[in-house]
Parts: sequence; C-alpha cells; structure tokens
Amino acid sequence: MKLPKSLQAKLQQRQANNALRQLPVAKDLVDFASNDYIGFAHSETIFNQTHQYLLDNNIKSNGATGSRLISGNHHLYEATESYIANFHQSESALIFNSGYDANVGFFSAVPQRNDVILYDELCHASIRDGIQMSHAKAYKFGHNDLEDLEGLLSRFQPTTNNQQPTTIYIVTESVFSMDGDCPNLEELVALANKYNAYLVIDEAHALGVFGEQGEGVVQSLGLQDKVFARIMTFGKGLGCHGAAILGSVELKSYLVNFARSFIYTTGLSPHSVATILVAYQHLAKEKTALQALRNNILFFNQEKLRLGLKPMFVYSKSAIQCAIIPGNDKVKSIATQLQKKGFDVKPILSPTVPEGQERLRFCLHSYNSEKEISNVLELLATFVF
Repeated sequence: MKLPKSLQAKLQQRQANNALRQLPVAKDLVDFASNDYIGFAHSETIFNQTHQYLLDNNIKSNGATGSRLISGNHHLYEATESYIANFHQSESALIFNSGYDANVGFFSAVPQRNDVILYDELCHASIRDGIQMSHAKAYKFGHNDLEDLEGLLSRFQPTTNNQQPTTIYIVTESVFSMDGDCPNLEELVALANKYNAYLVIDEAHALGVFGEQGEGVVQSLGLQDKVFARIMTFGKGLGCHGAAILGSVELKSYLVNFARSFIYTTGLSPHSVATILVAYQHLAKEKTALQALRNNILFFNQEKLRLGLKPMFVYSKSAIQCAIIPGNDKVKSIATQLQKKGFDVKPILSPTVPEGQERLRFCLHSYNSEKEISNVLELLATFVF
C-alpha cells in the first residue's frame, strides 16, 4: 500500500533539499562519529564482567517481563539505582529505558499548567518533545545567553503580594550535542537562586568525559546540591543503554507516579541493567581512558590551530568538535570525501540544525590516535581551503 500523498510530498521535499535521512551501512572506518567516548561500548572487560555478574547472582532471565510497576522491577534495579545515586552524590536515581524516555517523562509530568519552562534554544529534541507534551508555558532563551535568560526570569516574577507565585524551570545541557560547548553553570545556579527557579540539566554528553571519575560537569564543579534534576544518559560515555534522572527522593516518587514514559513501558532486561551497573563500577576506577580522551581533545584543538581551521569550529573543550560548513550539499560532499579516505565523519544537516549552520561533527575518543587526528584534519584543510 502506498503512502498517502501528503507523506510522499514530505519525503520528496527532504530529497529536494538533499536532507533525506537513510540508515548508514556499517563500514570499517576510523571512528570520528560514535558517542563511545571512552571505549566502553567495545570493552571486553565490561562485557565479560557483566556476564559473570549475572552468573554469580543466578540471573538467567532474558527480559523484564513487564513494566516496573507490574512485574519488571527485578532486584538489579535497586542495586544499580543505589550505586548510581551514590556515585553522583544524589539522594536518588530513577532508571529510564533511554535518554529520550527520561526527558519526555520528566518534562511532560513535572512542570504544571501554571508553570513556566525557560529552555536554551539548542536543547535536544527529546527535551523539546517533552516540553510540548507539558501543560506549562515554555519560552526559549538565546543559546548560553544568560542576559536573555535573566530578562525572561524577571518577566515572570510576581508583581504583587497577592499574585500566585509561578514555578519556573530553567533547562539546559552541560554539553550540547550539536555544538560541544558548555554553559556557565555557576552563573546559571546563581540566577536560579536569585529568581527562585528550579534548574534542570541534561548531562548526556558529559558522563564519562568531565570530572575526576567522569561524573559530569555539574558534579565536577560541586554544584550537585544546587540542581533540581540531572538527566544522565548511558548510551554515550557509558557505552550501554538507558538513562537515569537524579534528584530528591520526593522527585523519584513523583516520577514513578506520573511519568508516563516510565509507567507504561516494559522495563530494561536484567542484562541491560547489569551492564549499567558494571559500566559504572568500571568508570569509578578507570583513569587511563579518561586521560587519553582528554589528551586527544587537547591535541585536536592544537591541530585545528596549526592548520588554520580554528575559525570554522565552534568553541569546545568537550569530545564533540563541530566545523560549520553551510549548505547541505557542501557539507555532505566533504563528509563523503573524508569517508572515502577512511574516516567516519558525519555531516549534520538542516533541519536537524538551523539552515546555514550545517556542520561536520567530529566525536573524539580515547582510542583515536594522534596520527588519525592529524590526518583527518589535514584532509579537511585540503577540502575547505
């Protein structure tokens, strides 16, 4: 049966804009595309330790069997959530099936009808989708623009003693997925305190990258007690799957009762939860991979400068480095040339990013060599100059 004409037209428009998405074919290329920042996704040690953990605890189930509120809350959840909460110095942790589920669950359930959500204009689609499902009013502020944010905060302050106070949520990411840059979290905390707002931070691309143990930006700055909720996603630096929302015990109880993406879905399998636990245990003692990643980030930035490429890159000290190359056609062409030379570098096209902000997105890893970094940037220089 054919697609309805309206859907055919949308696909044709994507194709006309050279923005049609297709599932890539796996190729044996040098990895500058994946989110496996410290190599945990390919760690045989984590794989073997997870298997042994399941055997040692006589866990032989393939699935959770149901939602966590029915039959899927196997005892591994309690052990893993307790470990995560302790690792992140949080009162509690609640595991969701993915970062998308966590953000949709939080933002659709927590802000209420008379509340206000102020979110960075470059927040991830999962945050924006959750906000759209909320009954709260939502307003975006300029990317990392704290003056713009403060103007909005001032606007929604009560003007009389009789006015009902509005609960305000400030939402941002500690590392932005499409730019790799970071907001000034100390100033954000100060603004939240000044205007009695609740700060919510997505740390998807900070876990395993920032902090002495890869614990993320918030904790590395000692701000964990100043943030209402943190969303930690495991599909990036932790190399597995799932996510957790960190916050108070009361927040956890609220989410268990009202977050629909938590309530109405089958839980993760015991194997998935065991992998999260073992990966966190590995992160707590893993120093070599974190240091190798940081060395590569420093070297990548030095090479950008050496080759005169720095002006085209978004400022970033994270594992995400983006070269702005406007136009879907041009950025796809350069990405294809890099891939033909053996480097897996992906183009990020509009409408994923705004038109004119198309880019090459380089993801750095602990296992990239300095030679690979130099070679891919030298090739980029030949294509753009």
